[in-house]
Amino acid sequence: MTKDVIALTPTMPDTWALLAGLYAAGPQAGVTAGSGGAVLRLCAPDGRPLVSVEAPLLVQVPGEAERLLGQDVPVPFWWTEARASGAVPGADRLAGSVCGRLALLLGGRTWPEPAAGTEVVDVRAALAPDDGQPVVDVLTDSTSVVLADRPVLALTTWLSEVLRGTSETGRALQIVTPPHVRLSAPARATLLQVPNRWVVQDPAQGYYDGLSGAVLRWRDGTFAPALGADGTASVAEAFGRTSPSSDRQLVVAFRTTLPAHEDAVLGEALETAWRALTGSAPAGWGTAEPVNLPWSPRRLTDLARARAPEPTHLLVTGHPGRPALAWIRVTRTTAGVEQDVTLTLGYGEGEEPPLEAITPLAESLVAEHGLTTMLTSVRRASRDLTTAPVLQAPSVPVAFTLGARDVRGIGLTHARRPPVGVRPVVLGPASEPALHYPLGDGSDAGALVELHRLAAHLRAGVPGAEAEAAAEA
Repeated sequence: MTKDVIALTPTMPDTWALLAGLYAAGPQAGVTAGSGGAVLRLCAPDGRPLVSVEAPLLVQVPGEAERLLGQDVPVPFWWTEARASGAVPGADRLAGSVCGRLALLLGGRTWPEPAAGTEVVDVRAALAPDDGQPVVDVLTDSTSVVLADRPVLALTTWLSEVLRGTSETGRALQIVTPPHVRLSAPARATLLQVPNRWVVQDPAQGYYDGLSGAVLRWRDGTFAPALGADGTASVAEAFGRTSPSSDRQLVVAFRTTLPAHEDAVLGEALETAWRALTGSAPAGWGTAEPVNLPWSPRRLTDLARARAPEPTHLLVTGHPGRPALAWIRVTRTTAGVEQDVTLTLGYGEGEEPPLEAITPLAESLVAEHGLTTMLTSVRRASRDLTTAPVLQAPSVPVAFTLGARDVRGIGLTHARRPPVGVRPVVLGPASEPALHYPLGDGSDAGALVELHRLAAHLRAGVPGAEAEAAAEA
C-alpha cells in the first residue's frame, strides 16, 4: 500500500528545510520536478521515483485539516505532502522521514503521527527507469494504478498531476483503497469521469467499483467488470451495506454567461448563491485540495484570465459550521465567459435545506448574473459531503430554471406549457423572461420523471444546439 505522509507546520519550509528533508534518502538520490515545479520527485540512483513531495501550500482557510485529516490545526499553516511508492520496499519510511524532518525543524506535526521519523533511508532497488509519470504503484500500457489509504481521498495537487499524466499518455487512472476510505466531493466528480475508476478492495469479496458497485477483476493490465455467463456485471454485496441516515445534501448546479469584458468579475454568481443559502460568503478558494486561499472573486478572475483561452477549474469551500463545497469550470466561448458551477451543501438530523430560498436565488441570478440554466436537487447523502463506497440514493429534483436566452430560442409559448403538473414562474422582465419550474420538495422520486418529461418537451421546442443547451441540466 502506498504511504501518504503530511507535514503540517506553522512556518514555511524554506530551501534549507526542504533539502534537509530530501537528504533523508542519502547523497545518492536524485530529484526531478513536475507540474511546473509544484511536485518534486525523490528518485533512486537508477531514476525510478520513490517519493513525490508537493510544493508547500499555505492554508489560510479554517477547517481544511479537520475536513480532510480529522486534525484541528489553527490557520495559517503550511501543508507539505509526501507520497511514497508502494512498489519500493522502504519508500514509506522515506516519506515519513522527509516529513518528520520538516516537522522537527519547523515545530509542527505530521499526519499520521506514527509515520514520522528522521533517519536516513537507503533505497537502492534495481528498478525500471522513470518515464516521467508521478509516483504510481502499477503502470501498464492502459492504466495507472494508485493505492491509497487515508480518511478522505481528496483532489490534491499530486492527484491532479497524476490525472494530467495519465490523460497525456492515454491511460486510465484507477485508485485502489480499503473500504473505510471516503472520497471528497471534487475527487468523486473526477473519478466519475470515464475511463477513471475508484476500486475498493473488500477483505471478503475482492474488488468492486466504489461508485457503481460492479464486481471487478484484474485483467489485461486493468481492473474491469467481471461479467457473468449472460454478459452482465454483478454488484458486490458490500456495496449494498447501507444504513438509514437522515443526512441530506442540497445540490445547486447552474451555468452563467457573462460578456467578455475587461471589467467582468467571476465568482460573484457563486457568492450570491452561497449567501442566499448559508447567510455568508464562501471561506476560501483554490485549484486543489486542501483549499488554501481566502475568498476573493477578484483574484479568482485574475487566475482565469491568465489561463485563458484554456479552461480553468476551481474549488471553493465554506466555513466549518456549514459543510459546503463548490467547483467551477470557467470557459471562454463565442457567447462570452461561461461559468459551470456545482454547489453542494450538507445537512444533518434536525437541519432543513433552505428550499424556500431557491426561487429568490434563481431570480437574482437571472437579473444580475446572466443565468443560463439551474437545476436544484436533494439527495440522501453524508452531511460532511464525502462519499463512502456504498449505494447512494439518486438526487431528487426540486426545481429547474431556464434562462432568458434559451426561453427565447425555444419559444415562450412552448416553454410555458410543459407536460408537468406545476406551471413555471416567470422571472425577469416581460420582454426577456426566464422561467422557473418548481418540481417538488426533494422527497418524492417521481420528480425525476417530471424532470425527464420537462426536458423532452423543451428539446422538442428547438432543433440543434439550443435544444442541447436546454437539456444539459
